Amino acid sequence: MLRIDDPTLTWPLLTIDEAALDHNIGTVAAAFAAAGVEHAPHVKTHMSREIWTRQVAAGAWGATVATPAQLRTALGWGLPGAGRRAFLANELVDPRDIAWLRTALADGTADEVWVYVDSRRGVDLLAAGFAGAAPEVTARLGVLVELGVPGGRTGVRTVSDAVVLAVRVHDAGLRLTGVAGYEGPVAGGTSDEELAAVGRWCDDLRAVGAQIGGLVDGPTVLSAGGSAFADVVTHRLTVPVRDAAGVDVRTRVVLRSGAYVTHDHGHYLRADPWTRLGAAALRPAITVWGSVLSAPEPGLVICGMGRRDVSFDIDLPTPLVARTPDAAGRLGAADALAGARVTALNDQHAYLAVDPAAGRVLEPGDVVGFGISHPCTTLDKYRTGFVTRGDEVAERITLDF
Repeated sequence: MLRIDDPTLTWPLLTIDEAALDHNIGTVAAAFAAAGVEHAPHVKTHMSREIWTRQVAAGAWGATVATPAQLRTALGWGLPGAGRRAFLANELVDPRDIAWLRTALADGTADEVWVYVDSRRGVDLLAAGFAGAAPEVTARLGVLVELGVPGGRTGVRTVSDAVVLAVRVHDAGLRLTGVAGYEGPVAGGTSDEELAAVGRWCDDLRAVGAQIGGLVDGPTVLSAGGSAFADVVTHRLTVPVRDAAGVDVRTRVVLRSGAYVTHDHGHYLRADPWTRLGAAALRPAITVWGSVLSAPEPGLVICGMGRRDVSFDIDLPTPLVARTPDAAGRLGAADALAGARVTALNDQHAYLAVDPAAGRVLEPGDVVGFGISHPCTTLDKYRTGFVTRGDEVAERITLDF
């Protein structure tokens, strides 16, 4: 069986621990099922057919994507069932992409695709692109009004604006499906005040749902991201929704958590909504391996891994373990790295500050395993990854970025 230290491979190398990967997928699937919400994992995190196959097997509704190119790729993987359903969590504004989507829904490439709108122009572009389409084609296109936050990213800024836009979707002959958004811009941390702010945004999302339910054929979808704040959005969006007359509005909560699949040693480890939700703690699955190139002065080690190999947009990588290869390159035992930290990255180099008295001395040729912060901007630096059981490769995966 192939090993990560096989002569056909070299450093830097991206590995994903299989036990952690399966634990994370299973834990989140079970937590959402217990809460009565559906899951459309954001596959932009990994863009891997092999990982998406595992998420489908765990009960995902469909794949969330961020761009039309990702939509084409995910549907092109050709998986049945959930693999033929997708949620584009952005407004579709290019007539070429709209035409492609119409064809994909007509020829069976996709069974159902949802998209955002946050402008009258966006509604008009969709309506023009689907004008004259057969009813069974337009029935497979779901349109959700996106609710944003002042100063944030996309999405209309108020409940009233969202309701007005929903009416326009309905009147344009498109299938209004519900309301959605991304709660990330609402808060940067998990203090009580920040979690309360996320809760208020969820209440606004529900308020939109309460006013547009009469325009929706079937349950009104309420959808949020649910990565850093999965506990808040799960609790608040599952509260019953009632219209102005006090009549219950049937709702369907769909969360789009994506980074959970590998978790990390930084941002998502700190956020940790899963234990707040009552689930088991997730496990960091990604290790990026790089070799020690130089130890040019006391307290400084340079590794062959840099900005082109690992994320750095939120935190610098975390040195975890060091291993010394034998003469054939076979890795030895893993020693924990106490007191080592990355202080800077170049394109292909990492600067490690080390304590010479800490115990483990790093020398050129040693191999260091690094944890990461933010999997989305680590995985996109590779085209191939390795799902591992210890040092053995259980599966070689493609990363279709």
